[in-house]
Amino acid sequence: MFDNIILDTDSYKGSHFLQMPSGSEEQSSYIEARGSDCGWDKAIVFGLQAYLKEYLSKPITLEMIDEAEMFWQGHGEPFNKEGWYYILNDHDGFLPLEIRAAAEGTILPNSNVMVEVINTDPKCSWLTSYMETALLRAVWYPSTVATNSYMAKKVIWDALVKSSEDPEGQIGFKLHDFGARGVSSRESAALGGMAHLVNFMGTDTVSGVLAAKKYYNEPMAGFSIPASEHSTMTTWGGRDGELDAFKNMIKQFAKPGSLVACVSDSYDIYNATEALWGGMLKQDVLDSGATLVVRPDSGDPTIVPIDCIKILAEKFGSSTNAKGYKVLNPAVRVIQGDGITSSSIEVILENLLEAGFSADNISFGMGGGLLQQINRDTLGFAMKCSALKVSGYWRDVYKDPATDQGKRSKKGRLALICQNGEYQTIRKENRKPDQEDLLKIVFRNGKLYNTTNLANVRVLAGAEFVALNG
Repeated sequence: MFDNIILDTDSYKGSHFLQMPSGSEEQSSYIEARGSDCGWDKAIVFGLQAYLKEYLSKPITLEMIDEAEMFWQGHGEPFNKEGWYYILNDHDGFLPLEIRAAAEGTILPNSNVMVEVINTDPKCSWLTSYMETALLRAVWYPSTVATNSYMAKKVIWDALVKSSEDPEGQIGFKLHDFGARGVSSRESAALGGMAHLVNFMGTDTVSGVLAAKKYYNEPMAGFSIPASEHSTMTTWGGRDGELDAFKNMIKQFAKPGSLVACVSDSYDIYNATEALWGGMLKQDVLDSGATLVVRPDSGDPTIVPIDCIKILAEKFGSSTNAKGYKVLNPAVRVIQGDGITSSSIEVILENLLEAGFSADNISFGMGGGLLQQINRDTLGFAMKCSALKVSGYWRDVYKDPATDQGKRSKKGRLALICQNGEYQTIRKENRKPDQEDLLKIVFRNGKLYNTTNLANVRVLAGAEFVALNG
């Protein structure tokens, strides 16, 4: 059922083939991030290739058509049986569509065309909009997660540039994906987790790493370290056994040059940081040659981790770097994984730097705030028809609601250009010979074109990040 792309649409789409103007031949639609009031003025293009590989590269079958016919008959909507039989017989089941898209990894200002979709067979002009539900979802979710991750990266980067001697070496592992358990499905974990890896290399979302390998040819896109959870800390005999639980973490995982993270707030984060890690276990930590990453997991996230860093500085010592900020002994660091969003990261880092400590000392784990607390309206994603060829002639198609100018759609066949370093969406017929159309064919009639890999996506996104943020 869930592999049947004929049923991967909205119910009302079933009747739309009967609503097209007579003589319709080609329908051109586009996807854009219209923007919203969240303050994000740009979006990272990402994720379409995964959908194309998983779904559109496979033909529909007679069994799919029969299943869809039975569904629509019982559901109360008409079914375009003739149209789907035509695709099966004349196109071997492959959808007669051409999809052009901006290169994945492009950081595109809002209100620019990301993707254009058009049917390649005049008998299938109804197909373009029929695919809106699936195609829009394939683009908006991973693109929005990648953008969410990007916005957090920008905040962390700004703090590193101000307070660290090595921003480039630090940034890749400063935000860790904790989101797998907090999303609505495993596929969401895979797509969202993969999208985060456009910007960072730290993750505990296994599905995202596997998806990056399957769809973007990255053998190992993300990395993790041994870390504890409350169950492994509290099963050693309650409060009285916490010291033994901590000792076991050092014994099992603290090797020269390694990192080990330990949740330390099962009972009292301040006592654990000061009396246990900074007292009874201090020499064990130092002698191990590892870096212990203390993890608070409760309390005010804008205060508690800074308090922990201050305690660790007192117990383990710190040095002052060339930018005038204190950096903890390499044996200890802190990760904050509770209550993390781009906004809370900004406050935490402001408080940390105000206290005189470098952003080197802390990293972050983001769960639901990274993969789940977004929706299609976060960036105002939409797919709209902009042009229709009727009886050999193109006509503009658009909406312009008087009650909401933000939903005004674009007209005509579209192109994406970069003029003087700025992206612009223009009508195709207005493109000059020296202006490259950055929308490239990625799918046509069942075949993929211009495929990419995660390494290339990261290079493009990274280069544009540096250009935009210095």
